[in-house]
Order: sequence, then C-alpha cells, then structure tokens
Amino acid sequence: MTVRFRHADAVRAAYPELSAGALYAAGVGAAVDTRQRAAAYTARAVARLASATEGEFPEVLAWRRTFARMGVKPTQYRSASESLLRRLRKEGELPRIHPLVDLCNAISVAYAVPVAVLDVDRIAGPLLEVRPARGDETYTAFGGGVEHPAPGEVTFVDSAGRAHARRWTHRQSGHSAVGAHTGRVLVVTEAMHDGGADTVAEVLKTVEEEVTAHWGATPTTATLTPETPEFPFAH
Repeated sequence: MTVRFRHADAVRAAYPELSAGALYAAGVGAAVDTRQRAAAYTARAVARLASATEGEFPEVLAWRRTFARMGVKPTQYRSASESLLRRLRKEGELPRIHPLVDLCNAISVAYAVPVAVLDVDRIAGPLLEVRPARGDETYTAFGGGVEHPAPGEVTFVDSAGRAHARRWTHRQSGHSAVGAHTGRVLVVTEAMHDGGADTVAEVLKTVEEEVTAHWGATPTTATLTPETPEFPFAH
C-alpha cells in the first residue's frame, strides 16, 4: 500500500508561512552508532545558545506565534525543537532514545526546527494528514494514557482516526514512537520563520545524507508546497 502524507488545505490556508518536507527510509535498525555525528550537530546548537537563549531564535519565535494563533499558550506548550533546545541549555545534553531519533533530535537543535520521526508500520494508511482535529481522534501518550485532541487543534491524523501528535509540533505519540522494533520511518520537518523553505531543504538534505551514511539506505524525500502538497511513500 502507498500512504500519502500531506497538510490539509485548511492548514495551508491558515498558516501560509509553513514550509515542510518529508523523508521515507527503510532498514533503519537500532544497531548503529550515531553518537559522534549527533554530538557534532549538538555542538552547533550549544555554540548558538552561548550568545542567545532559544526564546530569542527566529525559528522558535515563529512557532510560538503559530501556537498562539492555534489557541495554545506558547510558553506552556512548546514546539519540540524549543523543548530540546531548552533541555540542552539547562542540562547540557539531549536524551538518548534510538540512533536515528537521537540523530534527528541533534539535527533539530542545530537548525532550531522540529524534526519528527514516526514508525511507518504504526501508521494506518492510506492517508496521514496534518489537519485540525475534530475531537474524536485518539492519541496515545508515551505513558500509555489515551487523550483526545481538542477540536481545532492541529495534529497528524491517520486513516484510522489515530492522532500521532498533540498541538502540532509539541509532542509526538507513543503509538508511533521509534524503537528497537522499527524498520521503516517517516521523517517530517516543518518551519514557520522567514527563510524556512531554505532551512527545511537543508534539514532534509542533512537527514538524507546521514541515513545513507549510517544505514546504507536510499531514502526518498520531498519538499511539500501548496502546488505539490503530497508525499507518497511505501507502506
């Protein structure tokens, strides 16, 4: 089955500044050491944080504005990239979860934009869409609890009505979290700041190069625009 990933027209219309890109890769097992490369990207973020806090970064401020427009208090619910940058500034390191997730988290702080990594085999096709919630979607938290995104909250929803995120880029779902069992992934990066299209293109290129180098995989990528809004990938 081919699954299509897209942003709903309503999201595109409400957030015309959105830049987004996606990558699909298979064969990304956990028996790979990405620590050295992750450390190199993390060091870039540390250097930037030495002269300004993450709350001053244009990339972060743009997501704060987006959250406010979505009706979410941006200092209570932060984008994933802001949360990672904040943790890095306060604790000096990022959590270790999975070689690919660790690498993408490091790339996320280096570029200060969210980079989501989802287990493809936990997504119900044929459509995964970033859209406003209706309120009946089911979200599984990392602790196992079940939540329902509020109506209008932007989230990733698959064809089974399962939400794979809360508050857009705030938090991913435990259901599709990457782990030792994961073999295929969908990586999504999104930006809202001026120049976001260039950042998204650079992040996609970086993730593609790292996946190829570490796993010997041949990822497929796409920059998503209003003219080419869909990314079909193998399920």
